[in-house]
This record gives sequence, C-alpha cells and structure tokens, in this order.
Amino acid sequence: MRVALVNPPWDYRNSIYFGCREPHLPLELGYAAALLAASGHETLLVDAHLEGLSAEAAADRVAAFAPAMTVVATAPTYLFWRCAPPELRVPRQFLDTLAGRGGTTVAVGPHGSATPRPVLDKLGCAIVVRGECEEVVARLAALPDLRPETLRAVPGLAVRDGEAVAVTGPPQAGRFTDLPALRWPDQWIARHRHHHHRFDAAPDGPGAEVEASRGCPYTCSFCAKIDFRDAYRRRDLNLVLDEIDGLIAQGVTYVYFVDEIFLPQKPLLEALVARDLRFGIQTRIDLWKPDMLDLLGAAGCVSIEAGIESLTEAGRAALDKRCRASTDDLAERLIHARRTVPFVQANLIAVAGDDPDLVAAWRDRLRGQGVWANDPVPLYPYPSSPDYRRLWGEPDDRAWERAHAHYLGQFAQFSDIQDERPLPLPELEAACGCC
Repeated sequence: MRVALVNPPWDYRNSIYFGCREPHLPLELGYAAALLAASGHETLLVDAHLEGLSAEAAADRVAAFAPAMTVVATAPTYLFWRCAPPELRVPRQFLDTLAGRGGTTVAVGPHGSATPRPVLDKLGCAIVVRGECEEVVARLAALPDLRPETLRAVPGLAVRDGEAVAVTGPPQAGRFTDLPALRWPDQWIARHRHHHHRFDAAPDGPGAEVEASRGCPYTCSFCAKIDFRDAYRRRDLNLVLDEIDGLIAQGVTYVYFVDEIFLPQKPLLEALVARDLRFGIQTRIDLWKPDMLDLLGAAGCVSIEAGIESLTEAGRAALDKRCRASTDDLAERLIHARRTVPFVQANLIAVAGDDPDLVAAWRDRLRGQGVWANDPVPLYPYPSSPDYRRLWGEPDDRAWERAHAHYLGQFAQFSDIQDERPLPLPELEAACGCC
C-alpha cells in the first residue's frame, strides 16, 4: 500500500496551547513509516511544520504521491500529546485542502484517543486511531481493504459506516520497547535548528528529539495520559544509542528526550558520557540521588525540567504526586543538580489556595541558587486526565468544549507565551468549518 503520513502546518493563534511552537520531529509518524517500510509498504512522510510548507503545498505533495491512505496528526508530535492544542482547525484545514486526493483519511492523536466520534465529525475523515498509533497504522496497511466491515477486525478504531460510527475498542498501547532506530532526511535535520527547552547556550548545530522510554508509573491528577503513553516502558538501549549515533553523524549536537519522565538509567547515562552530545529532559527531581545527578551532568545534560507543581505537601498530595520528599528536600536536590547542569527549572502549577507570598519567596530562594522556577501556570483539564474525570466523569462528545470553557472561565491570566487572549473552542474551530 502507498501511505502518506502528514504533520500539518501548525498555527497556534488564539489557542490556549502553551507548549513550544518550534518544529520538532514527528516521532509517531516516523515510527509508523519505519514499520510500514519494514513490511514492504511505500511511504511518503511530510512535515509541513518543519519544512515550512503551506497546507496547499503539503496537500499537493500528497496528491502527487497518490496514496491509498493518508494519516494526519492532530497534535504536533508525541512530545505534545499531553498538552495538545484543543482545536482541530489545522488538521481540518489540511484535509479540506487535500480534498479527497489522499485515499482513505486517518487521524491519529490525543483528541480521537479520548473522544473518537466528535473527531470523526470535526475532521470529516474516515478513520480515527485511538491511542498510540504506529502499530495500528501498520495493521491498517496490511488489511486487504479499508471497508468498514474489514476495519472492525482492528481494535482501537472509530470508523464511519454510512451515517453510523463504529468504535472497535479502547485506546491501544504499543509495545514500544523494540521500535527501530529512526533515520530522518538530512534536509530535515539541517532545518531543525531548534534546541528544545535549552537556555544555556545558542544552538551550535542541529537539534533533534529522541524517545528512550514511554509512559510514567505515576498518575498525577493533571497529567493527560490515560488514553495514550500511560504505562511505563523502556526502549531497548542499543536501539536508542543507534538512533542517537545516527543523529550525531548527521551533525546533531543536542537532543531532547521526549520521555514523560526521564528516570535515572545508569547504562544510558554512562553511554552518553562517551558521546559529544548535549541533551535535555523532563523528570521528577525527588527520584534522583546526588550521585546520579552528578552522572546526569557528566553525561551532557544541559536542561532539566522538573515537576514540583505545589510547594506544600498537602498540595502535592491533592495532585496525587505520591512525593515522599519534603519541599526543602526538593529544593536541595534542584540546587545540587544545578552544580553540573546549566539550566534547571522547577515547574509550578497554579492551584486554588496557593499562598502567593510563599510561592514568591520560594522562587526567589531558588533563583538565588541559579534554579529557575516558573510563574505558576493554570491547569487545563484535558479529557485524558484524572482531573477531567473527577470533575465530569468519562469524556463524552462535548468533553473538549466543556474543558475549554471551564479553563477560560477559571483564570484571568495565562502563560507568559500565550500572547493573545485564547478564544472559545467553537470560535477556533468554526474558522475552518468544523462543526
């Protein structure tokens, strides 16, 4: 089968999206392409965001390939599935522009994983994949045809069947541990000048994103991972190092590990010590002992984003952090990490009842030791988070609209990088014809 895989040209204007707006490698589409190629399928991978393509240019390239199936992402890479833009206007615009020239259309991402039926309606596509997508996409390509009756044999889909919608099962989780080492086109790497979440130095070469583990053993109330990237799995170390060595050979000088939680892993860190590479991670500082923090710095880590969330034990307990360290212990470990890692950030979440004076004093203390603590950001109750389900139960067809309205009504100020006042979801999606 000929399969096109597309990351559309993202546009975040008036979105609540507070993630990084720079292009990043579309890992999920890369894995899918690798699995498809290994099974003898012909693939076209288009990253309109990274390549600077308009929706029209991307659609024309797909149409020229004449695929039997086109897969489009509803979030800008696995890195941001947990904090995706809620609106679907960008993938919808791409599919509208493609206008039936891409064969059977398939949507993958966090939106359809939680609420498949409205995503089918909003995008007007034929199939929605629920959960981690790479292995499911490969299964779709192996089918004799993509008729609704045939698709019912594949779990984790939502399929349009005339006026009805058939859901073939819950979100799927991939095996992940043996996903092949990804190889990216030289021209993509050359264009990837962004070093994600790096602040100690200007980029001295191309950057990239890599995945050493997936999922997280914790169930913090705010984390949107119930429907994807949930259970913790560690990728085969040799495959990870093979991928990293390929990137270094292409000139990459910095990688960001997209792992939900980069846990201490001595063999990986010792292998990185011997390589000329810098990297960034997100983690929980309470899980690192001083000797492992020293090894982390020696391995080339230049950026740590550590989730502290609340400065009180009661606040962390309310968020289901299951953190055994005291606030003082957390501060000491952050300060210890800063001795060898040039940028260390303590993430804070805006929680009702926080003492602003306590937050300000703690931030000043950490800043005095070279650790940056952000201005607490408001929570968005994503449908795949425990917080959403505590508030409203299992997500229904209006889940995204409900979460969005709640978020806009709760806070008067938003993240520093949200330049424009976020718009209600119906307004954002109406702009491209979503209903």
